Amino acid sequence: MLTATDRIALLLHEGTQRSRGKTGISMLRYSEIPIVAVIDYECAGQSLPELTKIPRNVPIVSSVMEALPYKPTVLAIGIAPSGGALPDAWWQEVKQGVAAGLSVVNGLHTPMANDPELKAQLQLSQWIWDVRREPTGLTVGSGQARLLPCLRILTVGTDMSVGKMSTSLELHKACLQRGLRSRFLATGQTGLMLGHDGVALDAVRVDFASGAIERMALKHGMNHDVLHIEGQGSLMNPASTATLPLLRGSQPTHLVLVHRAGQTHIHNFPHVAIPPLKKAIQVYETIASAGGSFAPIRVAAIALNTFHLSDTEAHQAIDQAHQETGLPCTDVIRYGTESIVEAVLGGR
Repeated sequence: MLTATDRIALLLHEGTQRSRGKTGISMLRYSEIPIVAVIDYECAGQSLPELTKIPRNVPIVSSVMEALPYKPTVLAIGIAPSGGALPDAWWQEVKQGVAAGLSVVNGLHTPMANDPELKAQLQLSQWIWDVRREPTGLTVGSGQARLLPCLRILTVGTDMSVGKMSTSLELHKACLQRGLRSRFLATGQTGLMLGHDGVALDAVRVDFASGAIERMALKHGMNHDVLHIEGQGSLMNPASTATLPLLRGSQPTHLVLVHRAGQTHIHNFPHVAIPPLKKAIQVYETIASAGGSFAPIRVAAIALNTFHLSDTEAHQAIDQAHQETGLPCTDVIRYGTESIVEAVLGGR
């Protein structure tokens, strides 16, 4: 529902410097629609490029009302508070934004479009887009995507929130630059908010999850050389249910394993260890092929998240991962995608 003429105010309270702001940070990095203000009371007045290393000079203000002088047309919710609902003080800001004439892009699990308070304030030109909605007409998966002639590159992770979407987007951009007919398929709210086709997988009933991904792959596979399927979750995370439907629905030809350098345990479950990279690769390749029920699938490369490391430390971590696995490895944000693209495309 967003258009090129929109101007976004990004609600990012307590998210500019914390993991709960993953959606907003990704929008700041990749959105082609202008973002005119970031709303985060913790960081108001500070430099966004210095805080995030994203070269986008956007003012940080403390409230929706302070964002209005920058003339936004849309309030986009770029945070994911615990429990999936906004705290009351932030909810009041959403209501103030709607009363001031802003439309709303809502990436939370809690819907807003039918909220009576918000609906009562909407003018004819305003809208509320609840991104996390299950598409209609879904069926169960059937494995048909394996018949597509295109490459299907799925990012998989050793944990949630390690950089799977960013890796897929960067690989997609690199393939476009090579002249390939490339398509990024969104499987979460952030990719959809960036304007890509796809489905919010965590809004889909589990029986239809692989079918939703399969339908998306079949829709685009015949008209593209490469599909980049955005990964979700992790087989190592006990709270994750999204990875298996992605494997079954997309029937990938290649996997790219994404890992945060130095992380040894699942972030929210410190009692759950992350296996060594070679073992994680074995797990993903074994489950992807299901003992021969599906085509053999290999992990082609490692995408290492080194945001928290110095340049010297990052290069050391990349070299270590390469030595450990024998696979090409890089941080796609800091050092580009060339080695991974070469590993996937080969002589193509």
